Amino acid sequence: MALDIQVTFDVHDLEVMSRFWALALDYEEEPPPPGFSSWEEFAERNQIPPELWRAAVVDPERKRPRLFFQPVPEGKTAKNRVHLDIRASAGMEGEDGRQRARQHAKRLVEAGATVLHEKDEPIGWCIVMTDPEGNEFC
Repeated sequence: MALDIQVTFDVHDLEVMSRFWALALDYEEEPPPPGFSSWEEFAERNQIPPELWRAAVVDPERKRPRLFFQPVPEGKTAKNRVHLDIRASAGMEGEDGRQRARQHAKRLVEAGATVLHEKDEPIGWCIVMTDPEGNEFC
């Protein structure tokens, strides 16, 4: 049986980054543990100081990896060694797929992403972008 994974992001702004990636992947905020109405309530009741708070977003169907966000003091200093590819046009060919990807990219730009460039290579076409904190993704 395959092991479950999560993708962890080092971030400055938990709220901005968790909301951005939930939008990017059609995910949702991970619900708080049973008996708590919010993660804030969970943290306060467990005496977790705000500087130790974390955030996570999940696939509503729980079929894809969880994204976990943890605050760090330092900024991004180099190119990502791992990045996410959002397959917004999966299963679509040609211009229809490109238009669908461009529409999704437009939504992400409105949420704080930046388009770096479009890339057309023998292995495929993609839009190279950065999230609100400068992490590259396609």
